[in-house]
Amino acid sequence: MIKLIVTDMDGTFLNDRHEINEEFWPIFEDLKKREITFAVASGRQYYNLLKNFDKIKNEIIFVAENGTYIVEKDKELYVNSIDKEHVKELVKIGRKIKSANVVLCGKKAAYVETDEPELISEIEKYYERYEILKDVLESEIEDEILKVTFCDLEGSELNVYPHFKEFEKEFKVAVSGKIWLDITNFNANKGVAVEKLQKMLNVTKDETMVFGDYLNDLEMMGSGTYSFAMGNAHHKLKEVANYIADTNNNGGVVKTIKEYVLNDK
Repeated sequence: MIKLIVTDMDGTFLNDRHEINEEFWPIFEDLKKREITFAVASGRQYYNLLKNFDKIKNEIIFVAENGTYIVEKDKELYVNSIDKEHVKELVKIGRKIKSANVVLCGKKAAYVETDEPELISEIEKYYERYEILKDVLESEIEDEILKVTFCDLEGSELNVYPHFKEFEKEFKVAVSGKIWLDITNFNANKGVAVEKLQKMLNVTKDETMVFGDYLNDLEMMGSGTYSFAMGNAHHKLKEVANYIADTNNNGGVVKTIKEYVLNDK
């Protein structure tokens, strides 16, 4: 019996137009009646997730910034921030990559050094609150930094990842999308966050269903017996998931919940 459902957002729960499947809303009501907890686990900012789920924001759990920030009903349940010296080190390396743009992801806001329209357009898809600074290292940022992210329109996996590969023993380095690379503390990822939720809710791995599509979802696939990689997922994620769902554009998450949880084919 499923008691906890956790889904990634982009490329998973959302279609390629960043829309929520309208079938989800009545399904969520059915999940509530069955006392099944629904959580979203994303690389997105908490305030962005809050906006997407405004009408049920007090009824679900938010796992933001790749598992570094868990919030329920405006109450912080878990925070895993990066040491400021480590932030400086990562930013300095990223600045050597000409096409990479740094995004410091804090609890209060995201902090960027660019005002280029194309990049700001990408940032606004995932960050509801952000500030444009001349220099993120020289500015007085009174915030806890949860994640150091790089946006590279030329591609993150081939262009940015090689520069940080050697740091994988010290940090969690995740290619989270075609143009995104996220760096968190080594012990911070969606899988760890889901395990913390399971302990809080007294839910087992066998009672957990998870959905993902990209490499920042790898650890999460191991946290639920019912682990689904989307049909459009990265091939490495499909290799570790126990099941394959339909694609995000075909409503794979909704279809799977109906079939496996609500038995409504």
